Amino acid sequence: MTEITRVPIQPVAKGSLTKLWLGVVIAILLGAGLAWTAIPKGLSIETVVAGEGPSPTATDWVFVRYKGMLADTGEVFDETQDIPIPVEGIFPEGTPLPLDRMLPGFTAGLTQMQKGGEYVLYIPADQAYGAEPPPNAPIPPDADLIFEIELVDFMSNEEFERKANIIQQVLQAGGPPEGVAPPPAPGN
Repeated sequence: MTEITRVPIQPVAKGSLTKLWLGVVIAILLGAGLAWTAIPKGLSIETVVAGEGPSPTATDWVFVRYKGMLADTGEVFDETQDIPIPVEGIFPEGTPLPLDRMLPGFTAGLTQMQKGGEYVLYIPADQAYGAEPPPNAPIPPDADLIFEIELVDFMSNEEFERKANIIQQVLQAGGPPEGVAPPPAPGN
């Protein structure tokens, strides 16, 4: 016959269970606090229409249509205008912007967008103009900004420069370079 040895369980000391639960609650609160601080503050992107494919890098040129507004009043302070390009088919539609020369929040936001997408970008003041907006601009100091953006297309700096050289040749020579079709005549 097998004999079972019994080991008596010692009673929990008075107050130990409370300390254990208090430790668990503190650990949960510390974990939640660390997770909350890891969330990036301020800059946010709302997708209106999802784009497709890769995103531009911080050194690319983007072709966009956008409207910039003050977050607190909704007042429009900037809006893209169509730019006529002398030779069709060289650049995509939209306003060309070099991301490496834009506001930090604008660049950070655009590098998370995809071609063909439409977005609303919220930029806090510290990632926009901060305390010193451009002189004579309708943007007050420490203003948060909102941009409605359509990312039409993007290209590398090298590709942009190559295509800009083609346009420069067109303007200097009075016609398109070899291999580039001239723009269609009006009405055709």
